[in-house]
Amino acid sequence: MNQGKNLGWRVTFAGHGLNLALGILYTWSVFKVYIEESILAGDGLFNWNMASLNDPYAVCCLVFAFTMIYAGRIQDRLGPRFTAVIGGVLTGIGFIMVFFSNAWIVWIIGFGVFTGMGIGFGYASPTPPAIKWFPPAKTGMIAGIVVAGFGLASVYTAPLATYLINTFGLSNAMLIFGISFLIIVCGLAQLLVNPPKGYVHPETEAANAAAAAAGKKAAPPQVDIGPGEMLRTLTFWKLWIMFAIGAGAGLMIIGNVAGMARGSMGDLAWVVVALLAVGNALGRIGGGMLSDRIGRTNTLFVMLIFQAMVIWSLIYIGQSGAFLIVTAATLIGFNYGTNLSLFPSITKDFYGLKNFGVNYGLIFSSWGIGGFIFPRVSQMIIAHTESFNWSYILAGGLLVLAAIMALVIRAPERAAEKKAAPARQDTLYPLHVRIRLKE
Repeated sequence: MNQGKNLGWRVTFAGHGLNLALGILYTWSVFKVYIEESILAGDGLFNWNMASLNDPYAVCCLVFAFTMIYAGRIQDRLGPRFTAVIGGVLTGIGFIMVFFSNAWIVWIIGFGVFTGMGIGFGYASPTPPAIKWFPPAKTGMIAGIVVAGFGLASVYTAPLATYLINTFGLSNAMLIFGISFLIIVCGLAQLLVNPPKGYVHPETEAANAAAAAAGKKAAPPQVDIGPGEMLRTLTFWKLWIMFAIGAGAGLMIIGNVAGMARGSMGDLAWVVVALLAVGNALGRIGGGMLSDRIGRTNTLFVMLIFQAMVIWSLIYIGQSGAFLIVTAATLIGFNYGTNLSLFPSITKDFYGLKNFGVNYGLIFSSWGIGGFIFPRVSQMIIAHTESFNWSYILAGGLLVLAAIMALVIRAPERAAEKKAAPARQDTLYPLHVRIRLKE
């Protein structure tokens, strides 16, 4: 059993490290600044439309999310190691492709499609095996630690990208990232392994033994709902909409944060990207641990409301000062990060572990839709109004709507249990027969 426990932490931190590489996605705003400067300078390197600046990022988010469905199925059937290797190869190919051309369509295919697919396969691989090694009471914490790497990545990739671009140029920087992440992700993939069939964590065994000694029933077995049945529950669609809003609003800020800070911080704008990443990572761990104590939906409600308030505050902060921008970005990152530990934990609680990969992939598709629509619409609004304000107003309003939904959402097991429960005797007969039976 001790070996199992040790393997659980090994898988957890291997997944954390793997996500530290794949989280390069959140450094897009740094790449975007250099592309935008090239367009405005008219140097001929990037002949893009200004309204299309976020397109590779938006496509990457969309492809990433929908790849999670297929990648989750492969993870469930063939295991996390194979799935992660596919992710490393595709991510590397995507970055290497944009080394060869600055054309918009090449960035859409390379960064958008190939890197998006690679991140999807890589991201789908470590969370399921990690949470299988631990008791249910630690699901939120373990999921948070694994995905925190993805959020924390910009702490090092933002300054590293700035250095590499200033030293070698944007294209060469992408080549370096591509080769490096291919090697790192494929290497860490070898440490990902599922627990043996029938594995039960020692804490769960001890709790069941204590309950049996006290004459109490052991904890009921985890419900296992397949993707087809999940799609037929109203709860799934509520979760899907809430995740799309929570993720989309955060990704809108993440995709623009370097540009927002550029006016007051100049070349140090990457600091805001890095601190947003710190908040993102802390939110994933903190949100997961808090949800283990007060419940998933309660935590989600608090974080969505808080996110709306912080985003609305940006209307008044504007370019007023580096300190306020840094503070707001860190808080936005924290609140956004909670989504990435809460929703996988909710998926596991509501629908079980047997089909977790594909089930969470289906729910995670909303992250891609939100990540595609919010940054794209935001960039269109900015291009039209030359202001971020209307984007903030819209995002905040939708976050409040999602918070209200969090208050009323219920686990689908209740309906499933009612359907599966043995029919009561008095419902098996017509009314006049039931009357006679009672007499």
